[in-house]
Amino acid sequence: LSPVLAVSINSYGFAHTSLSEPLSTIRPGIFAAGAVSGPKDVPEPVVQGSAAAAEASALLAESRGALVSEIERPPEMDVRYARPRIGVFVCHCGINIGGVVRVPDVVAYAATLPFVVHVEDNLYTCSQDSQGRITKAILDHRLNRVVVASCSPRTHETLFQDTLRAAGLNRYLLEMANIRDQCSWVHTNWPREATEKAKDLVRMAVSKAALLEPLPTLQIPVHPRGLVVGGGIAGLTSAIGLADQGYDVDLVEIENDLGGNVKHMATTLEGEDPQTILGRLVDRVCSHQRIRVFLDTRIESVTGFVGNFKTTLTTQEGPAERDHGVVIVATGAREMKTREYLFGQDKRVVTQREFESLLHHRPSILGSQNSELTICMIQCVGSRTTEHPYCSRVCCSQAIKNALALTERFPRARIFILYRDVRTYGFKEDYYQKAREQGVLFVRFDPERKPIVEKQNGRLRVSVVDPLLDDHLVLTPDWLVLSVGIEPRESNEHLAHMLKVPLNADRFFLEAHMKLRPVEFATEGVYLAGMAHGPKSIDEAIVQAEAAVSRSCTVLSKKTIEVPGTVARVDERKCVACGLCEEICPYHAVEIVSKKTAAGEKPVAQVNEALCKGCGLCTASCRSGAIDVAGFSDEEIVAQMAQVKPH
Repeated sequence: LSPVLAVSINSYGFAHTSLSEPLSTIRPGIFAAGAVSGPKDVPEPVVQGSAAAAEASALLAESRGALVSEIERPPEMDVRYARPRIGVFVCHCGINIGGVVRVPDVVAYAATLPFVVHVEDNLYTCSQDSQGRITKAILDHRLNRVVVASCSPRTHETLFQDTLRAAGLNRYLLEMANIRDQCSWVHTNWPREATEKAKDLVRMAVSKAALLEPLPTLQIPVHPRGLVVGGGIAGLTSAIGLADQGYDVDLVEIENDLGGNVKHMATTLEGEDPQTILGRLVDRVCSHQRIRVFLDTRIESVTGFVGNFKTTLTTQEGPAERDHGVVIVATGAREMKTREYLFGQDKRVVTQREFESLLHHRPSILGSQNSELTICMIQCVGSRTTEHPYCSRVCCSQAIKNALALTERFPRARIFILYRDVRTYGFKEDYYQKAREQGVLFVRFDPERKPIVEKQNGRLRVSVVDPLLDDHLVLTPDWLVLSVGIEPRESNEHLAHMLKVPLNADRFFLEAHMKLRPVEFATEGVYLAGMAHGPKSIDEAIVQAEAAVSRSCTVLSKKTIEVPGTVARVDERKCVACGLCEEICPYHAVEIVSKKTAAGEKPVAQVNEALCKGCGLCTASCRSGAIDVAGFSDEEIVAQMAQVKPH
């Protein structure tokens, strides 16, 4: 593909990209996502796929909607008082179902069930021609309920619901029987029993379908503005990404200036200038007409839901309220504080960040060019411990970066890196090899026998057991450099509480699913980028920020959001306001409120339909039987259970 697309590849044959533009090839408009640009684990290609979509759609933003045409649907038929007329459609799914279940027997059995007036089988019920047959059958046989016996509703329910709506039926007059995942796939060696079970599943689905009622959907308008929390590399990238898509952005930074941790970097491992990268981003943010920057600003409260958030800010000029449709959390992280290895007690003991600043801005403090310096670096200071069990990811690269810079400026320097494991993943391994070739000595130590640092006759003394020699190595370095880890910001807990999003055990923000939804939260409309999620390099933070932009645009690009009809509903006559539903709801969609009744004020549970996802936890936990999920009422569930027969 390289010569065909006119893009360059690196020495290993992977697509060549840069640190500051990790998705862009040398040819504008062609992007590299996933393992094409290097070895990656599953979450990274998912993130990069979304990020590449954001880059591509930004180029097309001016044409957004130009080729869109509104789908004209017929008015819904009123079936509330009509006798159920159920159509059953049984899928062969090629051999997925038909290779095990005797589909003709299931079809013949379904025709004998109450309220069923039409039955047919399809090779692939999800195919376009089968969708047309379902639509035709609804009109020809005046069907007012539909049962599809096929695969998982998790993947295909929306498709069949759209088919019903196109035929003039309410989308929630559909019931699915999963005779693939729950039948043919798990009973492959028992075709007779699988066929009987398929009949049971269809019978249960028909019993529930007869009780289904049309459900309304709520259309909620969307505020086409984004709020980005954090002004580091991820926050800046997110703000620019949203603005380039054509949306207004509020960028909130708690400090007095923008830049985050990158402000303290003099160079990158790859040799790029981080201040140039940062300067370009800051200039674009400050000059962009769609971005408003709030410096020295704190978030006091966040209310609302996806598409309709309202955030109260405390700014230098006083309080301000901002309406927005999405939130991107890019609060970053910080360098750990440590008291190990005489740090804070001797000025010759510094962190990698401090040493980098000395090396590039005040090298004379270290010595002259021909000085025979001895530099010792200790890795994993504060990382991979009982208190902080995670790896801080960038420490090894930072140590090798500073060691290589040191060999260039002080050719006679002796450099020792004491490490537990060298984690220079991907192409960073080249720099580890280069450091070894330049004479940097790597000495491994076991966590049970960490280095011992003490002062002796005014000099630093470092003692470590080399497991290869099984003997003590004693060094007297001129400078001791500590690779301290990365820790989350203290403000994470306060922000997580306001946004109703979780933190992991290490107090970084926790995504909805590591592989399937790596930049999203379970709370809709709130997205995640950069080191707020965990330790990351510059390019990784940029990619995740672009991915958060992509996911945000799935909300901001709509004028309204449709709230599903399958939400919890409260029977206020039965509710005793015990508060268990409010406590157990993972989406914070239920709260106890006071309502006026004929007998006076009464506390009752109230459901925010825009937040509710219909998970049913409140229904299952309600001791009063006061909450039902529409489409899964007690009556409908009991009707299904009543059809279960022992075999």
